Amino acid sequence: MIETIYKILPAEMWEQACREGLFRGAPVDIADGFIHFSTAEQVAETAARHFAGQADLILLAVDTTALDAALKWEPSRGGALFPHLYNDMDVSAVRWAKPLPWNGTHHVFPELGQ
Repeated sequence: MIETIYKILPAEMWEQACREGLFRGAPVDIADGFIHFSTAEQVAETAARHFAGQADLILLAVDTTALDAALKWEPSRGGALFPHLYNDMDVSAVRWAKPLPWNGTHHVFPELGQ
């Protein structure tokens, strides 16, 4: 079982979630009806596809064991299973939050772990 999944979001959105104690989702998450996450193997492609050129981003490492049955693994890009949370996320589920800087050509990721 994968114990850590990742979420990329604007720093301002993370600051708001910390103030409220809940992350309710980015606009795309709200529109789709679930919070999009990626595994360690998927997150760099997610950044390239959906966040290219964006600065002031935060990468969250989220503990899957802290999420309830609202976490579903569903097919997406090329049939790969992606984690989707059909609920708000309590910020206590976040193991760490780190900047995801843009270096002019790509995002520079911290070391990821399972």
